[in-house]
Amino acid sequence: MKKIVFLLLFIALSFNGFSQFFIEKSEKKLQKGVTKYEGYFTFYYDQNTDKIYLQIDKLEDEFLYVRSLSEGIGSNDIGLDRGQLGDGVVVYFKKAGNKMLMVQPNLDYRAITTNKEEKNSVKEAFAKSVLHGFTIQKKEGNNYLVDATSFFMRDAHGVALTLARNKEGNYSLDKSRSAFHLERTKAFPKNVEFDVMLTFKGAPKGYNIRSVAPDPSAITVHQHHSFVELPDSNYTPRKYDPRSGSWQMSYQDYATPVNKALTKRFIYRHRLRKKNPEAKISEAIEPIIYYLDRGTPEPVRSALLEGGRWWNQAFEAAGYKNAFQFKMLPKGADMLDVRYNVVQWVHRSTRGWSYGANISDPRTGEIIKGHVSLGSLRIRQDFLIAQALQAPYKNNTIDDAFALKMALARIKQLSAHEIGHTLGFAHNFAASTNGRTSVMDYPHPKLTLNDDKIDFSKAYDDKIGDWDKVTVAYSYQDFPKNTDEDKALHTILVDAFDSGLKYLSDADARPQGSASATAHLWDNGATIYDELYTVLNIRKTAIQNFSTDNIKTQQPYSVLEDVFVPLYFFHRYQTEATTKLIGGLDYNYAVKGGNQTVVKPVSGTTERIALQAVLKTIAVDEIAIPKEKLALFPPRAIGYARTRESFKSKLGVAFDAYSAVETASEMSLSLLLNPQRMSRLIAHKSLDKKQLGLEELIDELIVKTFKTHHKDTYYQELQNVINTKVLEQLFYLGVYKNQYPQVNAIVLYKLNEIKLILYNKSSDGIQKIYDNAMIKKIDEYLKKPYSFKKLTAPKIPDGSPIGCY
Repeated sequence: MKKIVFLLLFIALSFNGFSQFFIEKSEKKLQKGVTKYEGYFTFYYDQNTDKIYLQIDKLEDEFLYVRSLSEGIGSNDIGLDRGQLGDGVVVYFKKAGNKMLMVQPNLDYRAITTNKEEKNSVKEAFAKSVLHGFTIQKKEGNNYLVDATSFFMRDAHGVALTLARNKEGNYSLDKSRSAFHLERTKAFPKNVEFDVMLTFKGAPKGYNIRSVAPDPSAITVHQHHSFVELPDSNYTPRKYDPRSGSWQMSYQDYATPVNKALTKRFIYRHRLRKKNPEAKISEAIEPIIYYLDRGTPEPVRSALLEGGRWWNQAFEAAGYKNAFQFKMLPKGADMLDVRYNVVQWVHRSTRGWSYGANISDPRTGEIIKGHVSLGSLRIRQDFLIAQALQAPYKNNTIDDAFALKMALARIKQLSAHEIGHTLGFAHNFAASTNGRTSVMDYPHPKLTLNDDKIDFSKAYDDKIGDWDKVTVAYSYQDFPKNTDEDKALHTILVDAFDSGLKYLSDADARPQGSASATAHLWDNGATIYDELYTVLNIRKTAIQNFSTDNIKTQQPYSVLEDVFVPLYFFHRYQTEATTKLIGGLDYNYAVKGGNQTVVKPVSGTTERIALQAVLKTIAVDEIAIPKEKLALFPPRAIGYARTRESFKSKLGVAFDAYSAVETASEMSLSLLLNPQRMSRLIAHKSLDKKQLGLEELIDELIVKTFKTHHKDTYYQELQNVINTKVLEQLFYLGVYKNQYPQVNAIVLYKLNEIKLILYNKSSDGIQKIYDNAMIKKIDEYLKKPYSFKKLTAPKIPDGSPIGCY
């Protein structure tokens, strides 16, 4: 009898972990507190224990696992935004003893062959990853029940790691203050969605986390998990071409013959096919539909919808009728539901980047879900720029409709730009040097001066660009039967470049180190240096007109200073672009059999013109804040403290006009005297004596600085600030190690020349003291050059949209 009781007790204890899910009375009713979700995977939620049990009936069947952040922290600097996507990876369940393992196969290394042994040889050669182990609670035939709570109730998105990496504090997950969020936990036939509220406890260390959390010792976010059915095998990958403007997905195929490339490269794109591929114009079998966040306010909502719909112009040019659509998200739909391509409106405490991401099939590159995040503060910066350029509040009136119009025009372009990323397209930073040929560029407002009045009417474009039509044609054209696709794709690109279109992307556009003469951020104009002169003229006109009319009545003067910041640095990005012409290269992502210039140096003539334009950006009469304007900037009002987007000051609470000039001049000088740029000057000059040389560049710089004197004491003091920055940048260049030694030699020689210039100057009084001090600095440097430590100017305020990287 004791043995029977013990056996019954053992069975009861053994089944205690899953007995709560037993269906009562012949499987007609679930136990109280248990909810069953039927979908791609069936699962159960038990509110009594806040646990989720997953029913697994698809052993070894691959599916897509996606993690994301459904509710974020709200700080651009920390970088944990609402709706932020994580990795989308292929996984499968594999039974091992009493455990169920979630396995991620290694898709970077494959063997595309029918030879099973060859496939296995590659699979066994490279590591796979077991993402989680579940204990099997119950087995019924080929169905298994596992407690999946620990898989979902974890920091899958790496929130604690991100906080630690940003020096915001050491946090750990507090499960006692975490729970499943059922409103966003759902099941559908092809995907199941799980949402979890997670609380992280810790000691806050950083300003950013303190600025956004009601209690920075308890940070609560929501993380989301999606199990998604992978697409069927009817999708055909399209080959990648570096000239196409598309992103690349790649893997190593070890079944490739030796005389062919091991790396297989394809583009990311949505599945799109014509109902009638033979027709010039055809509807799509299934159109690409995007949805806008219902939380987006007007008039931004209408602007985003209009701009996003520009893409239909490109698809029409590729022969599709109404194949791209942009609508409002249906009520009740979840923006993280993989069935919806979405554009979400994201709020942060400070300005930040917008970005377009997607979930794709790692096997083929097929885009399953496009997901755009647009920062809500972005539109305010564009409004602020317009407000700074044209005073709209004269005589206590409000006449700022032009500023809102410009800001909304920018938002339209931004909508198209970020959606473009989710369609599979990379940046085209060469587009702005050839008109406005792509929304995938970063556009600077294109303004003109008419009778000393700034014209905003053509600040931003209002349509898709010609290059965007090329990228859509390359990625999405559905060719008729018997078409040689490789040849047709090549023809699309050759025709594009024959028409004068250009394409270069991210790495070639960065201001420091990049050598491209055409790929730039936030620039305009086929002739870059001419546009710099235009921008400087607009800037000067706006500064001359700057007054209390640039802010509303009853606003503190501290706001006036904030409005002045983007105006003062209005020329920064065009300066970056112009500087890149010096020691620059004209090149393309050329391929053998193409029709593009491979590479050639920018001509010496162009370099010299560009140099004069750049030197204008360190001229005192160009960057000095007019004396009469200084009275507009008192110490900051209480409640209106400086931010990262404010001028920095060495005068405590006082506005610092000297530091503004120091910052502006260092910006130009650090770009101009970039070590890689200087080494290219040496290399190019050795090949062609007509090229600009480093000696000539430094001589021109000396003329504009050390050989320039002003009778006005304010201007002369600012000249001394600039001269000091020139010395520091030359000191830095003189000891820089990763450059040609010829650069070091020329710089050291020119420092001796500057010393003689200062020594022979007929200065007196306070200027003599300054000149002697600079002579002493040069002497000390020449004695021990490698003991030099560069002093940086006050940091330039973050620009449009938020700094530059």
